Amino acid sequence: MTEGSLGAPTRHPIAWQEESYYDEEALDQELRRVFDICHGCRRCFNLCDSFPQLFDLIDESPNEEVEDLSSGDIKNVVDACTLCDMCFMVKCPYVPPHEFDLDFPHLMLRHRAVENRKGKTGLVDRQLAEIDRNAKLAGAFSGVANWASDQQNGLTRGVLERVAGIDKRAHLPEFEDVPLTYQHVGHGPVANPDAPAFGRKAAIYATCYGNFNDQTAGKAALDVLSHNGVQTRVEYPACCGMPKLENGDLPAVAASAEEVAAFFEPIIDEGYDVVALTPSCALMMKFEWPLILPDNAAVKKLALATRDLSEYVVEIAADKGLVPIAPMDAKIGIHFACHSRAQNMGPKAMQMLKLIPEAKPSITERCSGHGGKWGIFKENFDKAVKVGRPAARSVAKGDPDYMVSECPLAGPHLKQIMASGGQANVPERIGHPIELLAKAYGF
Repeated sequence: MTEGSLGAPTRHPIAWQEESYYDEEALDQELRRVFDICHGCRRCFNLCDSFPQLFDLIDESPNEEVEDLSSGDIKNVVDACTLCDMCFMVKCPYVPPHEFDLDFPHLMLRHRAVENRKGKTGLVDRQLAEIDRNAKLAGAFSGVANWASDQQNGLTRGVLERVAGIDKRAHLPEFEDVPLTYQHVGHGPVANPDAPAFGRKAAIYATCYGNFNDQTAGKAALDVLSHNGVQTRVEYPACCGMPKLENGDLPAVAASAEEVAAFFEPIIDEGYDVVALTPSCALMMKFEWPLILPDNAAVKKLALATRDLSEYVVEIAADKGLVPIAPMDAKIGIHFACHSRAQNMGPKAMQMLKLIPEAKPSITERCSGHGGKWGIFKENFDKAVKVGRPAARSVAKGDPDYMVSECPLAGPHLKQIMASGGQANVPERIGHPIELLAKAYGF
């Protein structure tokens, strides 16, 4: 037996279609096996709240052993996991191919899948995961929806906290009345024929957030890519299913994967790359879907064709070169989002912003603490702030002019932490790093 693995992490397909996957006794044994290894290691103590909870529960138990944990204790550890994948990708020395074969996030997912199958997923969690339905409804009444969700609206936010458990302090995204796909039907801006990358084609997967909420990243991507000769189109067949993955609703995620992959297959066959605006969605399409549907050819094809937005720009720059970029004398604090890191592609946002002459980007590789919808709940909000505070301090170090994050939820959360912590100079928040590149191009 080796102490730790020097091999690249690998993952097994998720056996959610097998009955053994839902065997509660076998699951309990596996949870305790993994928790015992984590207890003896503790390298992940400073990641999400799962690990501090686990270690505190063990340390406070009668024998200070995993065997003392109750099923309720285990559920508390599971509920604290945000599926960020950082323990698997960054910290854990016992992931496959190591013989201990640890995949903590996917084990937490299995527990949630069992709970979901038994009908134990909470009503609010289930309803919040109906992204497309919620977004279309909120978009149709965007004025009312944005008024009701505004942090300054004490009346409606107080009701939302009491009824749904959503903390009245938590930032909630606004909704656009017209989806991004409706603004760019058929194609994006005309591609620059004089650009080095002319001839490349990209189908922008708008993602639910980029389609219905903050559209600035999508518009910036269209401007930058078309300026650099890329023929673009904007598509949004359906949500990637990440919110339902968080609930353990694997059949629903598989259905989303089948629908989206089938939609994009003929587009890929036309020579288009698929570019995701949000790292969580890119992660799902590139890595999670092939593990959920390992035998689906369309899913495999989409995974190979998909690029994260920052990754795609850097790829074009290396392959063909970019149209010259105007200098930008600015300090930029970059939050390296967990789901960007989990794609195992390197710090592409940092590499992209280094392409801007005179720009001075610096990067922070720490979790924002938000964790999808996890951080908006009253029971989690203070923990989300605590987990995110070191990242906020790091991003603000050096007094940057701008702060950016590829995660559209992490950015507002970090800015809120900075402002509420009494920081004197809170940098201007720019959404996605692509927006700074668009700014340098004069868009």
